[in-house]
Amino acid sequence: MGDPVGIGPEILCKALLEPRIYEWCRPLAIGDADTLEAALRLLKRQADINPVRSMDECRFTEGGIDLITASKLKGSSVIPGEPTPETSRGMLNYIETGIDLAIKHRIDALVTCPITKTAMKLAGSEFHGHTELLAARTNAGEYAMMMAGDRLRVVLVTIHMALSRVPASLTRGSIVKTIRMTHQSLEQRFGIRSPKIAVAGLNPHAGEDTLFGAEEGQIIRPAVETACSMGFEAAGPLPPDTVFYQALNQKFDAVVCMYHDQGLIPFKLIHFKDGVNTTIGLPIIRTSVDHGTAYDIAGEGVADHSSLMAAIRMAAFQASSQESTTSKDSTI
Repeated sequence: MGDPVGIGPEILCKALLEPRIYEWCRPLAIGDADTLEAALRLLKRQADINPVRSMDECRFTEGGIDLITASKLKGSSVIPGEPTPETSRGMLNYIETGIDLAIKHRIDALVTCPITKTAMKLAGSEFHGHTELLAARTNAGEYAMMMAGDRLRVVLVTIHMALSRVPASLTRGSIVKTIRMTHQSLEQRFGIRSPKIAVAGLNPHAGEDTLFGAEEGQIIRPAVETACSMGFEAAGPLPPDTVFYQALNQKFDAVVCMYHDQGLIPFKLIHFKDGVNTTIGLPIIRTSVDHGTAYDIAGEGVADHSSLMAAIRMAAFQASSQESTTSKDSTI
């Protein structure tokens, strides 16, 4: 459900009342019953919320919401846009419950609605967001953020850090690792045989023979050569101002990017409403919406659930690809 005081409850109700969801998977919600009831009233929608303690109690029927109740929030404490320690602890509990169900193979994939670093801090968590918590709880030593849509996929070598710190943070090892995880994810979870991976340069024109920077020659090109020697089909470093155009025209299946905005600016230009954040390298399948809690419009009932729909569909597709089952039989 995400942050109870964000748009998570609203978009979750909207998504779970879409009949086509049941063509993709068997959806199970994790959250707070009263908060979802309030969201339904806000949306002027009706749904039969079915509280469950195990998968055996789920109905998986259109017009209903099977729910694992992971908090019992007081209605007076759930004020849109105003996180509290109580709502934040509930939020953290939803995430941990979902991760544990995935680890135990009770569910095939986990889809997360948006949270904030502020709420994580209020909950007393040592982690800033989903990704770090997921990695720690699943004992994943290697992981990366992939932003994926029907037309473009980007994977980040460095994620949330000041741009001034990026050059010193890049290493041959981290780039090779990201290429490898990208290759494995494209094969195992997207069903792409022999994926082609582009690797963006860091500097304008990919350094222009060191005229605009030396990182391409010293770090990125050797990393790409190492990855190719390991059997991965990677190309680069390629000029950042043209590589995304090539990927959009199906020359590459994904672009490995050196820093956050290098990948997310072109990605969100193309997939602003239907982009999906999926964490690669984890032993479980996790997808998420490509937006935040939107505290400014929480409680207004106007939030767009397109990204959540895309995240659910992608989770079902990945589960189908990885487990060789039909997506309709997957529980998410």
